[in-house]
Formats: sequence, structure tokens, C-alpha cells
Amino acid sequence: MQTGKIELLSPVDSLGPLKRHSRARLGLAFGVAAVSDILAFWTVVAPPLQWALDVGTAFLLFLILGRRWALLPGLIAEAIPGMGVFPVWILVVASIAVYDGIKKSPRV
Repeated sequence: MQTGKIELLSPVDSLGPLKRHSRARLGLAFGVAAVSDILAFWTVVAPPLQWALDVGTAFLLFLILGRRWALLPGLIAEAIPGMGVFPVWILVVASIAVYDGIKKSPRV
């Protein structure tokens, strides 16, 4: 039944409402990110080990946090030589935690 109103859905609206992650999931994600960043500091001299660690970390965070585009720039940043000394994964999880709490204002 049509009411004569036209509704426009953005891609975000078609996926349904985004839910904030529970504290347990965020704690687990921060734990995985911290362990990965600590291990990455020690695997700087062995790039294949570092790549495997980063891919494994991205996969685990994907399982814990779901499909998030913020994981891809983190993986790209970790692929840059020398970036293993910075806590990139912790920053990625922190950005996901912060931006999930921000709600967009409805468009009129």
C-alpha cells in the first residue's frame, strides 16, 4: 500500500541501525590490538612475520567488531615499513569505539 510519500534511503539506512559494541567486545578488541602492537614492535626485523601478524590481527578484529572500513586503513598503515613501532591497531580500535558513539543528524 502506497501513501504517496517518497522515502529515500541512504546505504547506511538500508543496513539497519548500527549498534554500539558491548564493553566486553571492545575490551577484547583492545586486548587483541595491544598484543598485536607489542608483538609488531619485536617483528620489525622480519617482515613476513609482521605481515602474517597484521593479517591475523585484521581478521580477528573483523570477527570481533564486524565489517568496519576503519580496519582497512589500519592494515595499509601496518604494511608501511617502519610503522610497526606505532600502536596503529590500538588507534584503529579506539577510532571505531569513538565513531560508533557518534550519531549523524537526520537529513531533512
